[in-house]
Amino acid sequence: MAIHTTSTGAVVVRPASEREFDRARQKAFIQDALSFLRYDPPDLLPFEAVRDRLGLGEKRYLGVQSIPLDQIVGSVGRYKDFTRTFLPRTDSVRSRWEHLDRLSSAQGFPPIEVYKVGQVYFVLDGNHRVSVARQAGAETIEAHVWEYETRVPLEPDDTVRDLVARQEYLEFLERTQLDKHRPDQYIILTSPGRYRDFEEHIAIHRHYLEVERGEPVSFEEAAVHWYDHIYKPIVEVIHREDMLRLFPGRTDADLVNWIIRNQCRLRQRYGDEQVSTTLLAEEAAEIANRSPWRRFLSWLRRKVLHWPVYTGRPWRP
Repeated sequence: MAIHTTSTGAVVVRPASEREFDRARQKAFIQDALSFLRYDPPDLLPFEAVRDRLGLGEKRYLGVQSIPLDQIVGSVGRYKDFTRTFLPRTDSVRSRWEHLDRLSSAQGFPPIEVYKVGQVYFVLDGNHRVSVARQAGAETIEAHVWEYETRVPLEPDDTVRDLVARQEYLEFLERTQLDKHRPDQYIILTSPGRYRDFEEHIAIHRHYLEVERGEPVSFEEAAVHWYDHIYKPIVEVIHREDMLRLFPGRTDADLVNWIIRNQCRLRQRYGDEQVSTTLLAEEAAEIANRSPWRRFLSWLRRKVLHWPVYTGRPWRP
């Protein structure tokens, strides 16, 4: 309990659950206010948008599991009531929230219900329980889990805007079938519209393959060859030169796309139209590493604004 004295001298006793809710509301306000500067997404993902954009397949029941609270990123229907970290945004949830806070202190509460898509979760029932648990500092929560099949991954920091790019990724996979021929592929772009750049580059690559072989080459076959001989070698340079640290918030696919789109300008430095894309990647890395402004901007985004540095592996920012 907390004891307060009003201006008239009356003594008011405030329950601990009421104080906890007020703290959570203050955090929600601060989180929303800072969201335009920091990379942390402020809003929960609406499951309905994910289902429609990603064309989710059948779901199956996985039973009761202990799931990480920081991988719960969305909700079915209640995504406007809480921030991305499930802080309450409105006083309309106060009564239910404070009741559950008192209940959790006394006896705990039953498992929530969630949908799993890739490695992230959407609350079907139990939004308030998640909010109370996160405010209490818990790391996991018990949940009934139903998993949906998906060809396209979701990251814990994806936003509604990212769903547009994920839908384009799905269309890219449907046209190239790369996930069937190269199951380890992980081509995540952060900006909508860029998968078309890759498809155009594959089409050009296909033309040169047909000229070289003297026979027709399917788009799927050209995509696999492009992935093996163009995309992956550039990614290897990006990782070897630690370029992702210089470009926080960007993925290796983003950097590959930038290098391919700027290959004409980079080739002018050599005066040779036939210079390899791998050499162009090395040149781009050298330019970035030499730039004091790029190094300062990278430090600012990583250390001050907390932009993530991606590793190039699924679900591991």
